Amino acid sequence: MPRPTGRWLIIGVAASWLLGVSYRPARAGAPGPNEPNPSRPSLAIIVNASNPVDSLSLEELRKVFLGERSHWPNGRRITLVMMEPGQAERQTLIREVCQMTETGFRQHFLHGLFTGEVFVSPKTLASPVGVRKFVFNVPGAIGYVRANDVDSSVKVLRVDGRLPGNKEYRLRIPPAAAP
Repeated sequence: MPRPTGRWLIIGVAASWLLGVSYRPARAGAPGPNEPNPSRPSLAIIVNASNPVDSLSLEELRKVFLGERSHWPNGRRITLVMMEPGQAERQTLIREVCQMTETGFRQHFLHGLFTGEVFVSPKTLASPVGVRKFVFNVPGAIGYVRANDVDSSVKVLRVDGRLPGNKEYRLRIPPAAAP
């Protein structure tokens, strides 16, 4: 596809500014925003080491993080732990897993708590170390951290059969949000 030039470029840039979209020509061979990109840092989904689950599909993970699933297969209650709003890891999880914006995510939980469809709000912590320690100490906990923040105290779940080191792994933190 040819790059826009002249007046069409100006119109496109003005329209995208009004709509809050940025123009960036695609580079040949560069992954799109929703395609796997092994050069971006991975988001690891972590659970307590005693959790019987080793793998979840992206859809199952979505149900867990939206509070639509409340118990693990062993009957233990699921406890969600998330990082504070504004952090790249949280933004990635809400966008890629929950397929929402931060505002939509908050509204989902407010509505769910009000109607009784959701029983508990996620626990919010400030740091990856806090999330990892919480998951280590709470047998039913599930959370997320960057893959390089994982240690042996927690178990990393496969998502759609893939671990964070796999080049096909879908949960990647965007470059603007990466350190």
